[in-house]
Amino acid sequence: MTVLILTCEEDVTADMVVVHLNASGVPVVRLDPADLPGGVALSGEYVHGAFRGHLQSAGRLVSISGLRSIWMRRPGPAATRAPEPSDWLTEESGQALYGMLRGSDARWMNHPDAARRARHKPWQLRVAQGCGLPVPATLITTFPQAAREFAERYPDLVVKPVSGAHPQDPPRAVPTSRVAPDTDFTAVAFGPTLLQRRVAKRADIRLTVVGERLLAARKATPEDADPDQVDVRFASPDVPWQATEVPPRVAAAVGAYMRRAELAYGAFDFAEDADGTWWFLECNQSGQFGFVEVETGQPISRTVAEWLAHGGPEPRSHVNGSSTTVC
Repeated sequence: MTVLILTCEEDVTADMVVVHLNASGVPVVRLDPADLPGGVALSGEYVHGAFRGHLQSAGRLVSISGLRSIWMRRPGPAATRAPEPSDWLTEESGQALYGMLRGSDARWMNHPDAARRARHKPWQLRVAQGCGLPVPATLITTFPQAAREFAERYPDLVVKPVSGAHPQDPPRAVPTSRVAPDTDFTAVAFGPTLLQRRVAKRADIRLTVVGERLLAARKATPEDADPDQVDVRFASPDVPWQATEVPPRVAAAVGAYMRRAELAYGAFDFAEDADGTWWFLECNQSGQFGFVEVETGQPISRTVAEWLAHGGPEPRSHVNGSSTTVC
């Protein structure tokens, strides 16, 4: 049985997992849907009540029925590297590829439908609060007056993108930034703007959830840190990430979130305040973990590889911590 990894060509995070799969002797095929229909080929036949299909990539042929798991890591849009790309070809290729893969008995990390839904921040905030995670007051608006009124109620705000593009994806990446007291919100009318009450944090928390494992890391905020520097992705590397324990109440709430979102993997970002409360900021269903593993030594890539190597369909209820059991 083979593990299929759907991701772009240059993905160091996926490379780390492939090393563990190879070491354990688990067959793995890695491909990018963007290479359809050139570097990647597919064929499937539905006959006599059964579907039989194959994928080919880099000279390797894999049967759809022979897949044990599929990792939706960071795939490109289908057929975007075709000799003559088009919206029509992208739609046709995506329908063919994911339609065939949905017909397999493999388990997903994460299923395309769950991953697509989980990307939406308004949905995340609602689910998080419903599961018992503290969420800062948040406004997403294109009404300048609504932004002004929100700023009056919460004078200390940050602004962040609704989509949350990664810093390695310029020019779309916009850092989370503090909102100046005299900000003119007129520009809000030109695009959805996400405003959120700033959490005066003493640390940032990255909690990586893999199946039933919780792996948390903490990055303390220096006492002399610039108060306007609020985005940990752009913070100084002088203070390293360190492994930390997950409070039982947070573990239980995260478990509920993962079950409700039907995710097998999630990278949660929290802001820890002076009282030790972990405030939910977001959950990236395909977030990076390499930087955390390198600094903390946590076996995240090995844990992902072990999950992918385990055959059989994934149960809908999951998540228990490495040191905390979630009911």
